[in-house]
Amino acid sequence: MEHKTCFHCGLDSTTSEIIYDDKSFCCNGCKTVYEIFSANDLTCYYDLQNAPGTTPKEIEGKYNFLDNPKIVERLLEFNDEKTQIVTLYIPHIHCSSCIWILENLNKLHPSVSSSIVNFGKKTVRVNYHTEHFSLKDLVKLLSSIGYEPFISLDDYSVGKKNVDRSLIYKLGVAGFAFGNIMFLSFPEYFQVSGFWIEKYAPVFRWLMFVFSLPVVFYSAQDYFISAYKGIRSKILNIDVPIALGAAVLFVRSTAEIIFDIGTGFFDSLSGLIFFLLLGKFFQQKTYAFLSFERDYKSYFPIGITKILSDNSETSIQVYDIEKGDRLLIRNEELIPVDCILIKGNARIDYSFVTGESEAVSKQSSDKLFAGGKQLDGSIEVDVLKTVEQSYLIQLWSNDVFSKNKEDGFITLTNAISKRFTIAVLSIAIIATSYWLFSDSSKALNVFTSVLIIACPCAIALAAPFTFGNLLRIFGKLKFYAKNASVIEQLAAVDTIIFDKTGTITANKETSIEYIGLELSEDEEALLKSTLRNSNHPLSRSLYSLLNENDIVTLDTYEEHIGKGIEAKHNQDSIKIGSAPFVGYTSEAATLNTAVHVSTNNKYKGSFTFYNKYRKGLSKLFNKLKKEYDLVILSGDNAGEKENLTKLLPAKTKLFFNQQPEDKLEYIKHHQNSGAKVLMIGDGLNDAGALAQSNVGIAISENVNVFSPACDAILDATKFNQLYHFIKASKQAIKIIKWSFLLSLIYNCIGLYFAITGQLAPVIAAILMPLSSISIVVFTTICTNILGRKLK
Repeated sequence: MEHKTCFHCGLDSTTSEIIYDDKSFCCNGCKTVYEIFSANDLTCYYDLQNAPGTTPKEIEGKYNFLDNPKIVERLLEFNDEKTQIVTLYIPHIHCSSCIWILENLNKLHPSVSSSIVNFGKKTVRVNYHTEHFSLKDLVKLLSSIGYEPFISLDDYSVGKKNVDRSLIYKLGVAGFAFGNIMFLSFPEYFQVSGFWIEKYAPVFRWLMFVFSLPVVFYSAQDYFISAYKGIRSKILNIDVPIALGAAVLFVRSTAEIIFDIGTGFFDSLSGLIFFLLLGKFFQQKTYAFLSFERDYKSYFPIGITKILSDNSETSIQVYDIEKGDRLLIRNEELIPVDCILIKGNARIDYSFVTGESEAVSKQSSDKLFAGGKQLDGSIEVDVLKTVEQSYLIQLWSNDVFSKNKEDGFITLTNAISKRFTIAVLSIAIIATSYWLFSDSSKALNVFTSVLIIACPCAIALAAPFTFGNLLRIFGKLKFYAKNASVIEQLAAVDTIIFDKTGTITANKETSIEYIGLELSEDEEALLKSTLRNSNHPLSRSLYSLLNENDIVTLDTYEEHIGKGIEAKHNQDSIKIGSAPFVGYTSEAATLNTAVHVSTNNKYKGSFTFYNKYRKGLSKLFNKLKKEYDLVILSGDNAGEKENLTKLLPAKTKLFFNQQPEDKLEYIKHHQNSGAKVLMIGDGLNDAGALAQSNVGIAISENVNVFSPACDAILDATKFNQLYHFIKASKQAIKIIKWSFLLSLIYNCIGLYFAITGQLAPVIAAILMPLSSISIVVFTTICTNILGRKLK
């Protein structure tokens, strides 16, 4: 009978008679999945890998518990009237075609708006509309195409990581086998002779063979699987030489004991796998340490306004928020926690969470979810639960809402690893060919030793460990970068652009003078109530200066970015902002930084701001001018031009009256000319410019600057340290290059001993993880020294 395999999952379908579209299937489940893909024009799924699917299981009735709203609520990350978001653990994710189909779920069902796969964690985060679709429907859809999620109600919680102990088990098996094989090999090592030793030597050899089986087929399986997938995808990854070396050792050793030629190399084989896994375990633990530091200790300096029992206001850090607190959320401010709306007109933009820009209106007592942005004035909310910092990081780092910026250096690392693998394979083949003719007894040792000693793992580790440790150090110093790529891009910038208000000026130390008609109590209360809604630095400064007044609830509120704000309460209206915005046309209006006020279309006067620039500004610019083009792009008028000209270096370019779109175009123009731009702003009016720049840094000074536009957040108190952060990023690149050089020297020395037959495979296996550990230690020590210089 002709052997046939299932077109979908690759299992044996010889005895099956299920044929569809001239293709053989092992079961009706696989046939159904193929029909679904065909009907939705998704058959290119099979072009990515041969037979990538898994056999679907019968799930009818299995997920009836998902009809219970309380259970569903526990599983969901986000849930409003129209949209739900859930992250599901999918154990069957194993290849590129899995990623492709799971990120194209919207083609299988129109209610799914987006889906993102985290391959390392084997999770898929799905955003779907609830009108004609539910979580149960989603689970059934995933199961029907062979990707049944794993849901455990006993210990399941949103964002909880699945603990994978498989590496520990494999390491334990390899260590146990290695110890026993070494013990059984002692008589061979010491050339012990005698009747009993010689009689039972074959038994010892077969015992070593038995101990090696779980090492090869269990402990080492990840290396073989990775190498196989890499070769099938026409990619030579770093596991290819390892798998090849282990396979050659096992085949040769097995042949030796079968034909009673010798004892084989089972000790070297088990030692190789044990020490490789030991190195991997060390890397994993170090990564976990860095991840923990990143997620839970590097708290962002996001401030939020808390309303106290006497109705006074105070600014607190988001991680100090407690259940039951009352918070004031201003216009354009992010809601940091799940809460209940108590007061105000809530119009929430959940695009940060869902990717959809349509704002949702909410009524008093409605639930608001973390990650939404308030668009219609200020609101007061009661906190339902404390902030999960890891959730904020997840939102900030979500690739869907962040601009794809170059990742050149990490790509270079991968390219070096690939070329290195090709070079190692070539050297191994040439050296082995030489020894086959010169001294065939050394050929096998040379081949395996070359493959093992020259593994480019150390090269691949240099960049992630350097950047990872520097991210942690920066976080402790109140500079919070989104990811490793930000540090890389920061090292490459040649142009630095600053916003003025709230960036190079210190809001808390600004003095303000009012010139104009006296405001009545009602007008002053309306003015303060309107300013209370705004997050603009000038509004916050003016709000804190005004006398205590009864806050009134506004009927309407609208903020015009780059111009001003307007609001209404009962029959009274107010406009606050630039002179043209409020209808004031005097020539003197352009001489100073000022906020103009008109009530009921009658001009009242202006608040003139006398800026206090941040401590160390002049010194910082003098350091930066030697290496960078410096630019000030301000939305304010030119009233401060003379002061800035005296304060800043001569080559600093000054531009005033710049609208947000003007800043964006300025950055685009310079990038088109080859410039690498760093933009530093307040995170509000500068969102477009921050997103367009190669690196966008938002300055935080007791405001909620948490925005998907910025790549990093810098605490205002560390502003004068900006030059040192950029310098440290450049030095991190040098550390990585030195790591590459050290790895190259190590490999050259190791290859010399391996090629000349002076290095046993087991010694090579010990030295290989030691080289990786030495690179990690080197990069950690160097970045820690960098960190001490920054303090």
